[in-house]
Amino acid sequence: MRKNLIASVAFLLASSTAVLAQSATDGKVKIGILNDQSGVYADFGGKVLDVPVEIVDADHQNKADIASNIARQWYDTEQVDAIMELTTSSVALAVQAIAKEKKKIDIVTGAATTDLTGKACSPYGFHWAYDTHALAVGTGGALVKQGGDSWFFLTADYAFGYSLEQQTSDYVKASGGTVVGAVRHPLSTQDFSSFLLQAQSSGAKVIGLANAGLDTSNAIKQAAEFGITQGGQHLAALLFTLAEVHGLGLEAAQGLTLTEGYYWNRDDESRAFAKKFFARTGKMPNMIHTGTYSAVTQYLKAVQKAGTDETEAVAKQLHEMPVDDVFGRGGTVGANGRMIHDMYLLQVKKPAESKEPWDYFNVLATIPGKEAYIDPAKSGCDLVK
Repeated sequence: MRKNLIASVAFLLASSTAVLAQSATDGKVKIGILNDQSGVYADFGGKVLDVPVEIVDADHQNKADIASNIARQWYDTEQVDAIMELTTSSVALAVQAIAKEKKKIDIVTGAATTDLTGKACSPYGFHWAYDTHALAVGTGGALVKQGGDSWFFLTADYAFGYSLEQQTSDYVKASGGTVVGAVRHPLSTQDFSSFLLQAQSSGAKVIGLANAGLDTSNAIKQAAEFGITQGGQHLAALLFTLAEVHGLGLEAAQGLTLTEGYYWNRDDESRAFAKKFFARTGKMPNMIHTGTYSAVTQYLKAVQKAGTDETEAVAKQLHEMPVDDVFGRGGTVGANGRMIHDMYLLQVKKPAESKEPWDYFNVLATIPGKEAYIDPAKSGCDLVK
């Protein structure tokens, strides 16, 4: 996913046009994409304010200290105007703190914590694609309304898993459902059999997977071996995307329920963007790919409208401008930096239902942005009056 995400940004720059306005403060607009990947490289292209736009890229290896060092170097010596993506909540929080100190912009698309727009909010920080609250509302509350009113949680035994379980439990109960139990597993578990047997014997209609990455994938693979979905129980992956479904394959992932902020095969506009992305990368985009594309697009529009790349002026425009693109249709940005947009409750198709490659989801419900995200006034952000 990592280099495909950079390719999506390069595609944006290749298709952008020059806009005559005031000069940028240092003769260019420079954006850093900081995520976890296997290599470091840069893409260049396009213009805004009639000056070049430059994209640089680095690997933070999921370590906050490495990310912090890169961010400081980019802001202090390499004239980077904004840092984006920032997979992993600890990394995103660390970089946002530095961006606040340096009075620089950061836009997060790859991390989930609501603290970014809560107690750790910044006047220059923005959270774009999704957060744990939106996932909980989508996969928790909306799924209960679809009939999944009893839950058992299989939870990663660390802070992220606890938070995801707690937030989802709250929405399950608020929607009229019940939580019949939970079990916690160590990070990077290889054998989920005992945990899955507990979930299966609970009789819950929904097994909520409050974990991520390979833990989620391994749990789903082994659930298929136990015939859990064939037995009538549903798996709800609380942080999972199209890319992971593709890696698993429909045979293992069928019946899985999840929430994303974008699905390539939802309508004509989504399909048109996805086909261009596929032509460049060989893969269909998920919400992090498209969310990062949206974030870069909106940032450049804000620079254009402000007539400068100066931080205060651009941040003001990012807070005020509506978001209207293939990802954030009808989106708005709150005073706490949260971009509010619709989310989608999705269910993975059976192999026989898929009509073409990457045709993986049925859209069960649309969750309006105002329902999916915390009201900025209740977020705990001290910027909200």
